[in-house]
Formats: sequence, structure tokens, C-alpha cells
Amino acid sequence: MSWLYSTCLGAFLLCLAPSVLWQMLLRGKYRRGIGERFGGVAPWEGAARPLWLHAVSVGEVMAAAPLARLLVARYPDVPLLASTTTETGRAVAEQRIPAARFVFFPLDFGWSVRRALSRVRPRVVLLTETELWPNFLAACAADGIPAVVINGRISPRSFPRYRLIRPWFRLVLQHVRLFCMQSAADAERILALGAPAERVAVTGNLKYDLPALDQAVDRDAIRHGLALPADCRLVVAGSIHRGEDELVIEAYKAAASSRRDLCLLLAPRHPERLEELERAVTRAGVACVRRKPPSGRSAAAGRRDPFGYHGRAGATLCRRQRGLHRGSLIPHGGQNILEPAAYGRPVLHGPHMGNFAEMRDLFQAARAAVEVADGRSLAQALQALLDDPAEADRMGQAGRRIVEAQRGATQRTVDLVGALL
Repeated sequence: MSWLYSTCLGAFLLCLAPSVLWQMLLRGKYRRGIGERFGGVAPWEGAARPLWLHAVSVGEVMAAAPLARLLVARYPDVPLLASTTTETGRAVAEQRIPAARFVFFPLDFGWSVRRALSRVRPRVVLLTETELWPNFLAACAADGIPAVVINGRISPRSFPRYRLIRPWFRLVLQHVRLFCMQSAADAERILALGAPAERVAVTGNLKYDLPALDQAVDRDAIRHGLALPADCRLVVAGSIHRGEDELVIEAYKAAASSRRDLCLLLAPRHPERLEELERAVTRAGVACVRRKPPSGRSAAAGRRDPFGYHGRAGATLCRRQRGLHRGSLIPHGGQNILEPAAYGRPVLHGPHMGNFAEMRDLFQAARAAVEVADGRSLAQALQALLDDPAEADRMGQAGRRIVEAQRGATQRTVDLVGALL
């Protein structure tokens, strides 16, 4: 079965090759780290074997960063190597993860993963969420390297697909030493797919351990840095995806028609879409400017320099994408809503939250978020929150309490990983 998997993977990459080559020639995309993606990482130097932490992209990196810092603090003699799949994930990892080295994760061909592992010689490998790469895990097992899934999840959407190949997938799961799952439901799914029960633990979701709850927000500095007007009532639409732009802009126009102080921050999930998003704003007849938030990433916005972030916003339109960059107003699986909630901001999200169904249900039960069906209902829900500041504040505080109550996954995960170190 492994040969069939490798053959299918090769065929898939061959189909992508023309598109990837075009991206490399046009924008230089994917060119960086091309050797590392085929296992050509520089040999690890030093007597101490590293802990290898892999996080696919920005969302996984943000969740794993507090874990990485705690591991480095608790085990200072164990160096850390961090890998990502995307370039944006790599950039964020270099800023937030205290690793000795950063690399791109190898493509899951047997020869490329064996090459990477032989050069890195990791002591333990930590894989985030659903990074269950069959050839990589088999190579780890063959070399006696413990592989741990951290912040593990099997979404209701993907579970039926995994179940179709359960006999083979069960063999893949045997190569994992420990599964640190986000929830009891995730644990039940991984057990149903064949994970050994004695290797499965429920540790909670790392994404609830947000630094926003531990850090004071300097709102005056944000206002000054982003040139926010004193009377601005800010709405944030973060990491929006193509197909959501016009819906959010029209909802803003409808709400702003009777509110001259309303400002909108638009931040595309992919930075290369910034000019495209600006054109959409301009076509809608809304004046916009470009600013760089404190993180350095560009954003576009409508009406009177309206820039800031969740800690300053009066409401948040959560359209954030992860992993495969999926939105909630379009059928792409949704995104976690914890960052605005951690700042105590009310959240609006679309109907497509299948990848975060448990989180959505938790917020719905506490009336800490509002689900909207389309652009029209988005405008209505936004207007209702702006008209009722007390209800907006209640929603924001309810969401913050959820985040506070769910914290602790980082510590629990470190305790389990420590037994292998």
C-alpha cells in the first residue's frame, strides 16, 4: 500500500509542476528551500540531538510557539529545530519560535524523508494537528525516533475519508508514539481509526493558550502607530479569502451609511492579494489607504485610516484562514475564532465552520458568537452589535471566559513530551 501512496503522491506533484514552475518564474515563490523540501537539509552540528517541531503554516506556528518556548525553558540542553511547509509560516516561526535552526519540511517520499532524518538525527519529532505523513512516520519508526502528534485533531469532515482507508491508515498510526489530542471527540476519532488506546491522551487545544490573555494591550501606541482617528469605531475583518471580499465590503457600506465614525480594517490571508483587495474596495466606491500594523504585515481598509487589530476593534468579522486557508462565508471549513475572543471582542462568523465545529458549538452555547448566512445577514448582525454596545460587550466577555477556561494544553503537552526527553 505504501508504494501506491508514493506513486499517487508523485503523480499529484507532477500535475502541480507546471503551476509551481510558473509561480517560481513569475514571483520566485517556492524557490526558497527547494533543496530542503527534497531532504537536502544541512547536517546537524553538535553533540546534542535536537527536538524537531513541525508546524505547517501560520496558524499552527502561532499555536505551537508557546509550547516551543516552554520546552526550551524546561530543557535548555535540548536544541530545537523548527520546520514549516509554507513560506509565510517560516517567516512567522523565525519571529516567534526560539529554535536553533529553521528548515522546510521534506516532501513525503521515502528517500527524501530518510535523507532529512539522517542529517538532522532528531531525538523526538513533534507534528502538529493532522500532519500524519506515512513515509515520514515509517522512517522515524525505523530509526527509533519517537514521533508525537501535538494538538491533534481529526475533523468531522475528514473522518469519513480516513475511515475509507482504515486498514492501511491503522498501520500508519502504529508509527506514532503518542497522540496529544485537542478534545475527547478527536481522541475517539483517532481511536476509531486504529490508534493504540494506551498512546492517546486528551491534552486540550494549544490555541486557547493565547498570549493575548497575558499581555496588556497598549491601545494608545496602536492608535498612534496606525494613525487611527480619535473617534473611530473599528471593525476588523481578518485574513479574508477571495470570495469573501465583496460580502464584507458591502456589509460595511450598509452599516457605515448611517455611521460616519465607522472604520473597517481588511487584512487578506495571503499578502500577495493586497492589491486585489484594494481594487475591490475602490470598485465599491470606498476610499481606502494602506497601512502596516505593528507586526509589519500590510493591510487595506475603508474610511478614514481605519487600522488596528482585535484588541482595539469594536467588533470582529472572523474570516481567518489556517492550514489550507479556508474561510467561513464560503465553503472552505472555517477558521478558529479564539484570537478576537481572547481580546474580549464579539465575533461574527459564517456558516461554514465544519473544521471548528466543536469550537463553534462552545461559543454558540455561551452566546459568545453570532453566525451569519451571507453578506446581508452580516450587515444586519453588525448593525445590531453597533446599536447595542452592552450586548457587544457581554458577547466579548463571554468569549474571553471560554478562552480562559480552556487554557492549559501547553503545560499538559510539555509534561507528556518531557517523558520522552
